[in-house]
Amino acid sequence: MKNTSDSEPKFSTQTPAKAEPALMELFLDSIKDIYWAENHLVKTLPKMQKAATTEKLANAIGQHLTQTKGHVELLNQVFELLGEKAVAKKCDAMEGLAKEGEGIIESTEQGTATRDVGIILASQKVEHYEIATYGGLTQLAKTLNLTDVADIFAQILAEEKDADAILTDIAENDINYTAAEEA
Repeated sequence: MKNTSDSEPKFSTQTPAKAEPALMELFLDSIKDIYWAENHLVKTLPKMQKAATTEKLANAIGQHLTQTKGHVELLNQVFELLGEKAVAKKCDAMEGLAKEGEGIIESTEQGTATRDVGIILASQKVEHYEIATYGGLTQLAKTLNLTDVADIFAQILAEEKDADAILTDIAENDINYTAAEEA
């Protein structure tokens, strides 16, 4: 009797021999890119948190900072699973989004709900970039049969979506209306 498990596809953290080297290179390059982005956020989120007017927004940014530090650790695990050294590649997109956030802080009045609206907008742009990146990386990891890696990316993706939903809630249920009433 033939063992049916021999004919079923096996999933592991090893790239299949038939995987296109260029695809794996693109995958690794994308991981290095988001690794830089997450490390950059660890440095920039405290500035956004300090600039926030409301405690609710400051707390949400603080929670995301804690998650972001966790994402850096998870990405270190991904590099380890892939047998690669954790190396960051500058992410021009995240650098631009962070600069945009800094510009909003500089161009809005301290202590206003309008500043918080700007911080939320800038933060959601960052979240959407991360959601797009982790969504793509999750799918690509699955394509490459890297299920352990795909699971890590899916976990980060879920946390990024939650962070975006929290920002939307703060904007829709408070900050936007307060800003609309500011003189």
